[in-house]
Amino acid sequence: MKELRIRTLAAVFVVAGVLSWAGARLWNSVGTLPSVPLAAPIVLALIAAVLTATALSLRNRLKAQRERRPDAKGVEPLMAARAVVFGQASALVAALVSGMYGGVGAFLLESLEVPARRDQAIYAGFSVVAGIAVIVAAFFLERVCKLPEDDDTNGGAARAV
Repeated sequence: MKELRIRTLAAVFVVAGVLSWAGARLWNSVGTLPSVPLAAPIVLALIAAVLTATALSLRNRLKAQRERRPDAKGVEPLMAARAVVFGQASALVAALVSGMYGGVGAFLLESLEVPARRDQAIYAGFSVVAGIAVIVAAFFLERVCKLPEDDDTNGGAARAV
């Protein structure tokens, strides 16, 4: 399984941000700009919390398994792989959504004197921060599920489950 690359996520973020900013400018010239939902940062923060909780749970279970505790509950490789795939998918979607709200937020910075637009810019900023939290949690989950280095099988490079 391939690891997440920060370059890929940054490229998705930047492209989505530029397209969203341009789309917001175009939409504003035609009519009213759609609003940034208050639920956007909340949902992204919940996803980040789920990813972090999953990573912490797996880390504790793997630690107990490595220490060969008698009450240790093992981690099935397929379950760990599914968790990593969920984290990677969440990170890609978070980069896209954060870029989109970042572009809209950047456009809204031009009109902060309007209270409604200021609130929308704040929601967009929180969405970007929550999206970054999802990406950080996904990298943490991927790191927890990474197999230890094995010089004999893969040339010394560690790989994800």
